[in-house]
Amino acid sequence: MPPSPLELPPETMRLMISAAMDRIIPHLESLPTQPMRGTRGSRRLARSLREPMPEQGTDFEKLLSLLFHRVIPASLNTASPGYLAYIPGGGIFHAAVADLIADATNRYVGVWMAAPGLVALEANVIAWFCAMLGLPEGSGGVLTSGGSLANLIAVVTARRERLPPAFLEGVIYTSSEAHHSVAKAALIAGFPEERVRAIRADARFRLPPEILAAAIEEDRARGLEPFLVVASAGTTGTGAVDDLEAIAEVARVARVWFHVDAAYGGFFALTDRGRAALKGIEHADSVTLDPHKSLFLPYGTGCLVVRDQGALRRTHAVSASYMPTMQTDDDLVDFCDLSPELSRDVRGLRVWLPLKMHGAGVFREALDEKLDLARTLADALRAIPHIEIVAEPELSLLAFRARPPGLEGEALDVFNRKLVKAIGGKQRVLLTGVKVRRATDAAPMFLLRACVLSFRTHRDRIDVCVEDVRTSLEELLREYAR
Repeated sequence: MPPSPLELPPETMRLMISAAMDRIIPHLESLPTQPMRGTRGSRRLARSLREPMPEQGTDFEKLLSLLFHRVIPASLNTASPGYLAYIPGGGIFHAAVADLIADATNRYVGVWMAAPGLVALEANVIAWFCAMLGLPEGSGGVLTSGGSLANLIAVVTARRERLPPAFLEGVIYTSSEAHHSVAKAALIAGFPEERVRAIRADARFRLPPEILAAAIEEDRARGLEPFLVVASAGTTGTGAVDDLEAIAEVARVARVWFHVDAAYGGFFALTDRGRAALKGIEHADSVTLDPHKSLFLPYGTGCLVVRDQGALRRTHAVSASYMPTMQTDDDLVDFCDLSPELSRDVRGLRVWLPLKMHGAGVFREALDEKLDLARTLADALRAIPHIEIVAEPELSLLAFRARPPGLEGEALDVFNRKLVKAIGGKQRVLLTGVKVRRATDAAPMFLLRACVLSFRTHRDRIDVCVEDVRTSLEELLREYAR
């Protein structure tokens, strides 16, 4: 029988990898000079790419050309050193190599017996994360596609551990600045919208512990069932870190599950300053982490760790006659028993390989650099006339706005929206905006935000950012003066 066309000969495989690398390496080398966004005409491009399923094949080089000339450039340049928008994901190259190995060997890791060595490597990664956070023996977790799925698993696990089967009177407490995935997780987990209490953030955009405690007491008095508090270790809007130690004590006294969404900030626990900022996280029942944020890995790498790995198993383990016998030893874990996923890729390899190649020290130094750069940026922006730092960097994210004389309310928001657009128009750094409201504010306000998190971002790009903010502000002020 002739070989299947899907069985590529060795030389063809080598040529494909070589041709792809001929595109990838120049792309990575040119990142510092590439524009920050190429989304103009994106609707037209998207429509032009629609096509029926092809019956005949296309030459690989032509497909590479399509990807690197038309498809990939039409995006936000999230891998650029100038990407200070949203929460950057680094995408270190080592992880791409790990994914190539994982995808080519195509091992199944949902069940321990299918690939015990690979499961052991992934279990090591989870154990490293638990130790980093100060969680006790018996803790564990699972790698996910991102923080949203991790938050969902945490909500469902807390529901299973703290509420009866008829759970609709259960109440979740969080901050008005919490990530929207918390509210989405509650809805998916079956809770009505009114069962999520978003408590107005304090003057530092944090969840106020005393108001939280009072809200729990009031709801219990009304016959509701408080069961979950979600604190933030680095909010997306302003980078605020809730008082985790105080909130942990509120949760302990109230006998509710304490979850920390540390998707952005969790890996700063590798540093001395980050560990101090995250004090109290070691008391959490569960923690969301995103290695694709502050561990610089590619998008699609999230994590949930829990104080008691048995809670995940009690929530997710389901048997079937066609499945092998599941493990009861935590060292021989079946990941399918810890999350909704049965089919899953070898996510652990993209974390394990770079950590083994470099050691945690290299990542610690990079995170310390980001902490320094964020403070450098805040100080430099503060020195620009009419710039106000509204949220100081607790980790590596800060929020600010321009306050020209005579502008207030909506007019001031409009001015700052124009400012963030003007800065991005220079195509050297990309910032984003957020609308926030503290308990002390009469109305929401629009802020510009900068998150310094890419492993490629260094002092030179921070200087560029300051220059572009200054010149954009001056240009806008001249426009308003006419």
